[in-house]
Amino acid sequence: MPIKVLLLMFLFLSQFLSVTKAEVPLKAAFVRDHQLWMKEGEQEIQLTKDKYVYSPKWSHDGRFIAYLDGDEHGKKYNLWIYDTKRKENYEPYTSIETSSFTWSPVENELAYLSGWVLNVTKMKDDRPYGFENVSLGVSGFEWYPNGKELIVSSSSNRLPTGWSPINVYRIPKDMKLNEKKAKLLYSIPIDENELFAVDVGDFKWSHNGKWVSFLGTPTPSWAMDSNPLCVLSSDGKVFKDVGRMLGFSDWFKWAPQASQLAYISGEGRFFVENKSMKIADIEAAAKQVEYTPKGFVDLDLEWLSPSKVVVARSQENKTWKEGPVPKMFTSLYEIDLRSGTQNQITSPKENELDIDPQAVGFYLTWLRNQDNTSRSSVWIKHYKQKVAGIWIKNVDSSPAIFKN
Repeated sequence: MPIKVLLLMFLFLSQFLSVTKAEVPLKAAFVRDHQLWMKEGEQEIQLTKDKYVYSPKWSHDGRFIAYLDGDEHGKKYNLWIYDTKRKENYEPYTSIETSSFTWSPVENELAYLSGWVLNVTKMKDDRPYGFENVSLGVSGFEWYPNGKELIVSSSSNRLPTGWSPINVYRIPKDMKLNEKKAKLLYSIPIDENELFAVDVGDFKWSHNGKWVSFLGTPTPSWAMDSNPLCVLSSDGKVFKDVGRMLGFSDWFKWAPQASQLAYISGEGRFFVENKSMKIADIEAAAKQVEYTPKGFVDLDLEWLSPSKVVVARSQENKTWKEGPVPKMFTSLYEIDLRSGTQNQITSPKENELDIDPQAVGFYLTWLRNQDNTSRSSVWIKHYKQKVAGIWIKNVDSSPAIFKN
């Protein structure tokens, strides 16, 4: 075999091996067979047994993994924490039932909803334990970037005079049910013919904390087809109705260094058509640019850099009218916002699809799923390398990734 061919084979293999070896500076918390696992370097460790795990989330420093222990029907969710230092699972308080929880961006404390009550964990023996009531009447929430306050919303109610506004408040984490400490940021007027929602949630802050985006949820049947995407300035003085989309939190994301919000636009519950990736420049009046070519749909997105976005793309299927909804076999495409060029960067085999791209540091990960199974593999690629490799096999859902 010629030396040149051998050299090319060596370079190909070295690129493949380099993304699957221990030098990858990422940790992953993931779910396999409904149990919580962790991968660090080349080692995979099973962290739970006899549970039904959902939604693992890393604490800001990577010591703790919070997760939900539920059931296969999704009717019971109890909050648990895994302590990577002490290598044990524990409940921060006996039988905390919740489906909405998030870590502070600066400390190892959790905020979570139990019913309509917002709570924050206290500390005991250097880890989150116990809780303190913060506020009543909360439907959605998120920490402020400073970790000292939270942005919260209250639901709209149907009155004889119409729908009441959705109120958004700024509250301190040590509010302790003192209603006088809540500051009204904005009242969202509700109109079934213009902006219709009963709740708002999925709050996400822009990189500089100047803006917060969130998704509105109308009544259940309406929410299957259309949800308003909105943006509010941190001082509550500027409100913008950005557009309409489906109710997927991963379908809208802020740019890493600008006040640009990328989102998958388009109404209608089926993925076969009318799903386009747009970028709204929030500080430029009504400026939005669509990047999805005609004849295609984009069904997920991620910012790879300040000037590059990765989307999960498939061809439209306008011929489908009834019967089982067809699977959309997506591949990943990279869009260069400066040059306008768009290139396919993954090539799944027939009956495979690539979904859920995540950019962490210099790495891009995604799920590759086969049509005939619920199992997926996590693939990984360094941004300087063309060849990708399998990082984690047989996962139930996208991993939570922490950069060491």
